[in-house]
Amino acid sequence: MNLASQSGEAGAGQLLFANFNQDNTAVKRGSRATGPGHRAVVWSLAVGSKSGYKFFSLSSVDKLEQIYECTDTEDVCIVERLFSSSLVAIVSLKAPRKLKVCHFKKGTEICNYSYSNTILAVKLNRQRLIVCLEESLYIHNIRDMKVLHTIRETPPNPAGLCALSINNDNCYLAYPGSATIGEVQVFDTINLRAANMIPAHDSPLAALAFDASGTKLATASEKGTVIRVFSIPEGQKLFEFRRGVKRPPEEPTTWTGYFGKVLMASTSYLPSQVTEMFNQGRAFATVRLPFCGHKNICSLATIQKIPRLLVGASDGYLYMYNLDPQEGGECALMKQHRLDGSLETANEILDSASHDCPLVTQTYGAAAAKAYADDLGAVGGTCLEEEASALRLDEDSEQPPMILRTD
Repeated sequence: MNLASQSGEAGAGQLLFANFNQDNTAVKRGSRATGPGHRAVVWSLAVGSKSGYKFFSLSSVDKLEQIYECTDTEDVCIVERLFSSSLVAIVSLKAPRKLKVCHFKKGTEICNYSYSNTILAVKLNRQRLIVCLEESLYIHNIRDMKVLHTIRETPPNPAGLCALSINNDNCYLAYPGSATIGEVQVFDTINLRAANMIPAHDSPLAALAFDASGTKLATASEKGTVIRVFSIPEGQKLFEFRRGVKRPPEEPTTWTGYFGKVLMASTSYLPSQVTEMFNQGRAFATVRLPFCGHKNICSLATIQKIPRLLVGASDGYLYMYNLDPQEGGECALMKQHRLDGSLETANEILDSASHDCPLVTQTYGAAAAKAYADDLGAVGGTCLEEEASALRLDEDSEQPPMILRTD
């Protein structure tokens, strides 16, 4: 999520961007003590700031581990990592129309693209890379960065709102179909054709999110009173969560029950206690953030076998809350980590709370460069075949399996 203001200014903590990777996890390999075959799932966070970008992993409450830092590029407003591989896409405020794709473990650039307008969002999965401009979307093949398709003259989308499914079989892209009402356009990025248009809300869209299978899409509008879940690609409304209403009119069950069904259907990485708690017929848990007015990104995680809520905010902190799967209630703020890797004490926690077409292209190879079509707006450039060969997306070390396990 881009945490900078509309003017491009960072928050108090100098953060410009923060995001968990696509499936919200990273894999930490075994040590001598645990054995080479052991894998532990840890939570991975990418952060862009005035000074560059960093990757963090979080496997325990007490330690936020910085696993990588790059200071070669300043004012990083977008940094998207492909799952737990070494491929990363970067955009800087100093060159907001330029996308760089890098192999961060080697510290090398694979390719770069320049566009006719500011890049507002970048989305990746194992098949596609999506670049979102205000009135167009570019669909690249992730393996050779060829421009496969351009969606032009989209409704004005100044927030760069879009969502890309992480599932290889249901590789759908969702984006606003209107600037005045909450229409969702669903696009099949494999077959490169429109799949559906969903009239989701009366007000303009504010949020879009696919489930892990790519068969459900959650939407919310700027009005902020209701979340709806639709089947993909059919566009049938499946669930509705309404703020302050315990019983939706469509079904004789609670909205938390609906939420639990969605979680059980689409988030197998969560423990059974988390999905069961949402089936209870009452408001289960609440979180009070120690700040207001800061953009933030949230994620549910299971850390040390306990459900946690992680909140990364533009004030430069990662907040960690306990979520009691039996009792619920108000979630306790357990730890606060500065996103420079240092740890805050309990007193410091309380104190700080008050505080359109590519113009120039470098490609993976000359063959791919020759294949670029002029009507897609791409021009072939320098060949960087050595860097392309270093990135093996099929290797387990570069691309962990979709289903991860903990021991």
